[in-house]
Amino acid sequence: MPRKSTISRIVFLILPWSGVSSNRLVILIARLFWIVTIAFIGFFHYLYFSTHLNSENFFNLVDCFSSFLAHVNVFTKLVAFWINQRKFEETLVLITDDWNDCAKNNVGMRVMTDREKISARITNTLVVLNTMAIFAYCLGVIIADADVNDKTIELPFVNKLEFPFSINTQRMYRFVLIAEFMHLILCNGVAAAYNAVLLSLVFHVGGQIDILQCWLAELTPNEMENKQESSIIAGNKIILKHQKIIQFSENIERLYTHIALILFASNTMLICSLGFLIVTAVGSADATEKIIKCLLFFTITNLEAFVFCYAGEYLNNKSTGIGFATYNCAWYNFKSKDSRVLLLIILRSQRQLTLTAGKMMDLTLQSFASIMNASGSYLSVLLAMQ
Repeated sequence: MPRKSTISRIVFLILPWSGVSSNRLVILIARLFWIVTIAFIGFFHYLYFSTHLNSENFFNLVDCFSSFLAHVNVFTKLVAFWINQRKFEETLVLITDDWNDCAKNNVGMRVMTDREKISARITNTLVVLNTMAIFAYCLGVIIADADVNDKTIELPFVNKLEFPFSINTQRMYRFVLIAEFMHLILCNGVAAAYNAVLLSLVFHVGGQIDILQCWLAELTPNEMENKQESSIIAGNKIILKHQKIIQFSENIERLYTHIALILFASNTMLICSLGFLIVTAVGSADATEKIIKCLLFFTITNLEAFVFCYAGEYLNNKSTGIGFATYNCAWYNFKSKDSRVLLLIILRSQRQLTLTAGKMMDLTLQSFASIMNASGSYLSVLLAMQ
């Protein structure tokens, strides 16, 4: 039996762990877990920053700041989905309805099946990349096998954290490292899942727009001569589909607009900070370890910013095609009262579907270029401060 969702199965396995579920007990446990753990990690970041605030420790302070921003990004996505869980569930219902409608014709089913395959591949890629980044970020510290009893060195942790308790046994130190590693795996799994959901939803809209364009191309008066009301029925069907697409895109906007705003600001600083760590690591004694630690983290941070901007660009371009497809159909062969329906579609499609960052700016590839330019500028300032 074919699936009735564009979203990958992996995402549906991860969502309950992030506090998005129909089970209230699962929601309570998951949300409490994330609030407590991220609050503690944020506090430990603050302790490290306040106790190591000096110019000689500038590299580690930037590393601490990068880790803190990454956790802020994850927590922002969690809170946004917690607040808008009903809207997300409504979106899932719309997806199921669209799949049920597509089951009635081969063209629609083929289009949506292709979108589902693309979504699954992208989800797998994002999850694998995020997992590899965590392994690269943690591997050096985990295999270092630092001696807890050696008081001449500062114990290395995966993140730059200062714990308010003493770690005086090797077993306890290993436990802390494993806990950090597992928490980072969960954080990056959630981040990858939410990024994959965005692309899956946008690709679903794109598939529905392609189906709408096929309907418009097949809308010819010659096929409607035997039924007086067939043109009205076909026109109403197209309008309902268009309205559904608009509603779906508005749901995506509501789910991700505040996430995109925080991400736009934090990823600019995060890309800058990670770029600084990579550049300043060159030539140091442990350059290979530091570069390997930061390089994949830097890559997935850039990829995340690109995913959001690409999703906005894709949605914008796809929505523009609705107006062109409507104009290119045989509207001039219709009676004037029938062609008015198509005129309404053309007028509505002039207002393009967009994704925004906090309703303040559209997410496009030009926005991604702006993030990279700003990150490069801030990197120059950091290098000058070193």
